[in-house]
Amino acid sequence: GPFFYIGGNNGAALVSEYCLRRGWERTLDRTREDYRLKWCELKSRSAYTAFREGQQLLYQIQNNKVLTSKIGLLCSLRDYERIISKLQVTSQPRMLKMDDFFPHTLRLDVRGERDEFFDSYQEGEKWICKPTGLNQGRGIFLLRSAGDVAALRERLLLDADAGPRTPRAHVPQARIVQRYVTNPLLLDGRKFDVRSYMLIASAAPPIVLFRHGYARLSCQSYSPESNDLTAHLTNQYMQKKSPVYQEVKEETVWTMSRFNDHVNEHCAPHKGLPKDWVLTTFTKRMQQVMTHCFLATKSKLEGKLGLFDLIGCDFLIDEDFKVWLLEMNCNPALQTNCMVLKEVIPQVVNETLDLALETFEKVRRGQRVMPLQTRRDFTLLYNGDPSDPHSRPSWPSSRPYLNL
Repeated sequence: GPFFYIGGNNGAALVSEYCLRRGWERTLDRTREDYRLKWCELKSRSAYTAFREGQQLLYQIQNNKVLTSKIGLLCSLRDYERIISKLQVTSQPRMLKMDDFFPHTLRLDVRGERDEFFDSYQEGEKWICKPTGLNQGRGIFLLRSAGDVAALRERLLLDADAGPRTPRAHVPQARIVQRYVTNPLLLDGRKFDVRSYMLIASAAPPIVLFRHGYARLSCQSYSPESNDLTAHLTNQYMQKKSPVYQEVKEETVWTMSRFNDHVNEHCAPHKGLPKDWVLTTFTKRMQQVMTHCFLATKSKLEGKLGLFDLIGCDFLIDEDFKVWLLEMNCNPALQTNCMVLKEVIPQVVNETLDLALETFEKVRRGQRVMPLQTRRDFTLLYNGDPSDPHSRPSWPSSRPYLNL
């Protein structure tokens, strides 16, 4: 020992290399309870039941769905906005509101919201329908006509009329509908979004950080009327389905510096953007939104020493340079199937483990968490260390970052 266990393939080689460099020993016994680190892409109740708080590191906070499922995040943001509106003092800086960064979203598993959507839909509107708990674009489809909406309504009625199910029967996932952003900014004519990372290096006390990721582009030119989902959903899982992916895959992922250079050259002059908008204004906006989302879920997330989580956050920019949060994903893809990902992903994984281990050891020893000696590319968003006089339990206002 110390022993580490890895379940699943996502990031497995990188995590294994990290642990072996530290002299740890890999165990293939998933029931073994004397591990130092357990990294699993799928959560299991037994892992949390056996977890020894303050003695072990366990990847993924047990109830991270309050942040990373579509319905969980939606409900958390709504609850937080309701609480903040009651507490808001007029002299304080204006708080972020959901409309500032989150496309209008309705739950199809709640009758009132479902009826609101079907009754108010207007021909020509475009919505996107997503299952609450899947990522990588699985189960997503577009709603672009009254016919599409009628077909969805019929599908939901059939599911409801299917009658009682046995406990083992497949139950369709609850879904949300989200207003489609119809004027996305394009890069060389292609739709894109930006994957960034939120690291909860420690769940108790909460230590939360931000890191840049990369821009994800479609293989093909964007057409709002295209029936091909790969033109609308830009993650690698979807792009691999394109027949031209192998030819153009290196062009489907850009570094943030390349994205910044592109905006400087092609967008900033005629849009009146400041130089390096991507690395300044846009970055601060992502950090602000992430902090807001974390604070919306902080009181709900399981707070046990040794739990940590890496969350993939997906942002879209529209033609007016408004920044939209599309979703947050647990167990984000850590594959390295192109040159940019080979550069970015190992650094993300190594620093994630460094920071989780450093905060864990410091809290165990009763030491102050800050400064973080292993922090390199991550930026601190929230320091919940009660022993630190400079900890930041404050709510983020929208004022410092808005210059759009």
